Amino acid sequence: MCVRNLTGDPMNPLESQLDYPFGEALPAHGGVREILPGVLWVRMGLPFALNHINLWLLRDKDEQGDGWTIVDCGIASEDTRAGWDSVFASHLDGLPVRRVIVTHCHPDHVGLSGWLCDRWQAPLWMTTGEFGFARMMAAALPGVDGTAALPHFRRHGLADADMLDKLGSRKNYYPSLVPAVPAAYRRMQDGQPVRIGDRDWTVITGFGHSPEHASLYCAELGLLISGDMVLPRISTNVSVFAVEPEANPVQLYLDSLAKFSHLPADTLVLPSHGKPFRGLHTRIRQLADHHDARLAEVVDACASARSAADIVPLMFRRPLDAHQLTFALGEALSHLHKLWFDGVLARETGADGVVRFRRAG
Repeated sequence: MCVRNLTGDPMNPLESQLDYPFGEALPAHGGVREILPGVLWVRMGLPFALNHINLWLLRDKDEQGDGWTIVDCGIASEDTRAGWDSVFASHLDGLPVRRVIVTHCHPDHVGLSGWLCDRWQAPLWMTTGEFGFARMMAAALPGVDGTAALPHFRRHGLADADMLDKLGSRKNYYPSLVPAVPAAYRRMQDGQPVRIGDRDWTVITGFGHSPEHASLYCAELGLLISGDMVLPRISTNVSVFAVEPEANPVQLYLDSLAKFSHLPADTLVLPSHGKPFRGLHTRIRQLADHHDARLAEVVDACASARSAADIVPLMFRRPLDAHQLTFALGEALSHLHKLWFDGVLARETGADGVVRFRRAG
């Protein structure tokens, strides 16, 4: 299961086509920058190649009075807890957190949800798909624990014994970053209006990257909290994992991108990674073009039978550690699956038990 976002290759030449209204003035770890009155940008560190996550604080109020809504949490680590403690001490104006919204189930988004909800006695808001997967993975249930990946990866061509050993040692990886998910939640659904403070936000669900990702759009402010669905610099990971071995996540992701196309062109996008930007329609086109290019490369490579492991070096032209390989192989397989579902590729299982794809016809 995907527990770390974004192994897609950077698309640096395209960055110049987007507008970054805040330039290079990024908040430090645990730092805060005001986007608009009542909308705060919090940046926390991550111990990965992707070394940060953007979190958001929205001024709120409920029947109990004024307060704040947190959008996404960061991983469960002492550094992140210390960062939040600093934010709480300096930027809440003495007001409490009224609720915690989590866009999706990956550890950098949901990791500290239990700690934050307990600390503030605040409810957790998530979609059902994301809440259910977060609970399953935090409990390391069979099928979504780390060891479930090994037969899946072998079936798709991974034969490096050292790498398989490293992957097998990661069975408690998700629970180490997400030690507790609240036992109850408030459901969010596609199209649902959510009143935060004096403004209405609309839930936009997306698929392919995670089970039922929730973005939030405020028409009055012209803001989209995009989570991982639309990122300015890299393409979000879309993978086939052991728990859903016949999935078609690339198609789901491309279909989901279309749900953002009706938003105004000047929408300010607040992504989970990278810098806030304008140019949403341009970015959607870039992401679609990126996947089209990868799909074309895969079709060319499948003139002869290829496994997902064979495709990884084509799509990721750099050394990969065990952590990155899980997402690279899952992404390679997701592109093979789209072409298979489209009838462009045929699928076969060899005498060695490895699944391979070749051009159909």
